[in-house]
Amino acid sequence: MVYNFRLTRHPTPRLTREGRTLYYFRQRRNPALQGKASGFMTRRTNKIILTGYRATGKSTVGRLLAARLGFEFLDLDEEIVRRAGRSIREMVATYGWEYFRDLERQALRDLVERDRVVVATGGGAILHREAWQALKKTGLVVWLTADLATIGQRLRADQATAAQRPSLTGQDVLTEVAAVLAERQPLYQAGSHLTIDTATLSAEQAAATIVRALEAEDLASPQ
Repeated sequence: MVYNFRLTRHPTPRLTREGRTLYYFRQRRNPALQGKASGFMTRRTNKIILTGYRATGKSTVGRLLAARLGFEFLDLDEEIVRRAGRSIREMVATYGWEYFRDLERQALRDLVERDRVVVATGGGAILHREAWQALKKTGLVVWLTADLATIGQRLRADQATAAQRPSLTGQDVLTEVAAVLAERQPLYQAGSHLTIDTATLSAEQAAATIVRALEAEDLASPQ
């Protein structure tokens, strides 16, 4: 599918929360901080983690971003399916959601040591708070978001994906999306460094926006 995207800035509370970190990035040019900061930033920009609800464009943007950066692309759901040897729907039908979440948690932990990779995570990966915080320290986390109507429209249009992933609640699409987003939005916000609203930009523009965000803070590590 082709999605449209729009960039938005974090609300004030988010900027306040991240203020100390952003200040630290800007101060890395200070010779007294250069050694410590540059090593951290090399790891940070050698791994980009995309988070957000389903149908916000994580896989599409991730592949384009990886190509631009010369990084490997990894779809975490596809990696879990590869490891388990069965689809997510089959896993859940046979063993329940807890089984899938256990595999997801381990996959997140395994990513901590990976470099030069763009990762598109599943919408529920953010629920693994301890594993997520450990991963966040090693990479730049970008939250791709969209309004409820846009997500619902995309999910209804993408029947192939819907057939591979079972419902979380058994409710209709919009009711489920609204309920799950209400639970997860605070986690997405707290667990990311940058937010992009994917309502009206093309996937190419969204990927370019992430690259520009890296360049604006002078974060791009040498190839």
